[in-house]
Amino acid sequence: MTQGEEGLVGPKQTYCHSRRVRWDKAARERRVRRGAAAAYHGRLLEVYRFLVPPGSRVLELGCGTGDLLAGLQPSRGVGVDFSPEMLALARERHPALEFLQGDVHDLELSGKFDFIILSDLVNDLWDVQRVLARVSAVCQSHTRVVVNLYSRLWELPLLAVQKLGLAQPVLYQNWLTPEDMTNLFALTGLEVMRHFQEVLLPLKVPLLGTLANRYLVKLWPFRVAALTNFLVARPAAGQRLLAPKPPTVTVVVAARNEAGNIERIFAETPELGGGTELLFVEGHSTDDTYQTIERVMKAHPERNARLFRQKGEGKGDAVRLGFSQARGDILMILDADLTVPPEDLPRFYEALVTGKGEFINGVRLVYPMEERAMRFLNLLGNKFFSLAFSWLLGQSIKDTLCGTKVLWRADYERIAAHRAYFGDFDPFGDFDLLFGAAKLNLRIVDLPVRYRERTYGSTNIQRWRHGWLLLKMVAFAASRIKFV
Repeated sequence: MTQGEEGLVGPKQTYCHSRRVRWDKAARERRVRRGAAAAYHGRLLEVYRFLVPPGSRVLELGCGTGDLLAGLQPSRGVGVDFSPEMLALARERHPALEFLQGDVHDLELSGKFDFIILSDLVNDLWDVQRVLARVSAVCQSHTRVVVNLYSRLWELPLLAVQKLGLAQPVLYQNWLTPEDMTNLFALTGLEVMRHFQEVLLPLKVPLLGTLANRYLVKLWPFRVAALTNFLVARPAAGQRLLAPKPPTVTVVVAARNEAGNIERIFAETPELGGGTELLFVEGHSTDDTYQTIERVMKAHPERNARLFRQKGEGKGDAVRLGFSQARGDILMILDADLTVPPEDLPRFYEALVTGKGEFINGVRLVYPMEERAMRFLNLLGNKFFSLAFSWLLGQSIKDTLCGTKVLWRADYERIAAHRAYFGDFDPFGDFDLLFGAAKLNLRIVDLPVRYRERTYGSTNIQRWRHGWLLLKMVAFAASRIKFV
């Protein structure tokens, strides 16, 4: 150890010791989460319940009494804190959870977790980068790290509230901005997926509290005054554990009145990864689409192809049937009209397997389109809904209705398991997947494609009726995603 390093040992130990003494004293006096703190932590629990599905494996660093961890109903919940008195309270309140005593700066972490939570912890840490590096070391490819920290704008107001006795006094704190945290995440092999603000009124005021904390805080300029910043991060692409062998792929083709495109689908869809399955779902065609698929399948026995007849209605129903029958590790949607060419599918595959995203969304609005590929009003509608859904989901979604979407089958199964949260109301299938991916904090990545004209048949989209339905979806999604 160098002389400079020795000089840092004393201040760090003093810093951490003063905080341990403070929290031990609070636990002995049971001065935890009273008054304004109770309302604040109640709102935090609501937000974390939205982010963390019940039954997840959760590690919380700086867990205190374990109330937040317990409120998430984990299948395995592990809490870490350096205050023995606080952990004694936690074990008394929540005997079903695991609690470990230790300083998170030096703790050797192990285990598999779906979520790692640092709630109001980074404000108190001596070395945030050191702790995030330890967190990063135990992350799996699907792990999400969720941090909430006080906004710097609240430094003086919080001091005033503490002096009035409405909140517990705190020791000298770090006041980090979201930009500071994003940089610290990047330095430790993590990337921020979402950043949003919460808690505008940290007091229990009937009606006004709900209005401020559920609605106004999501809107400009009110969100600027929010008390806490939330950041959701995941292992960066270069840090992720990718598949040990090439994954297999299922390409789902929902086909209604597309007989003239079937030969081209077989001819132009490439073999990907460890093998590609072509899975057709025929949807009540008035032409001979079903018979054509049967004939072409017999003519191409070298292709791994299967055919199902749809029982319900709409593309969304057809895609869900196809996904439920798929055998591949990766699920792809290919529109049977071939306006997005199959030759683009390898780029979707590459983006997914290299960890650049977990939900790869095709975008038709970047490159120039062929002259009659999309009508002008449809183009305006797509641009409007891209802005609306980007705001709703907290991630850039430049094109909501491009039919080509790609994700891991394991992630789709998680989306399907939690589908009841949104309900089965989407006839297109695009929003069912986008909403589900956002709810599970999957990294959604836009992938530009060139959009081509149809060479056979006509579109099944009804501009005005479906446009009205999309507006209703925006309103519904706002109530289930944005204003929770």
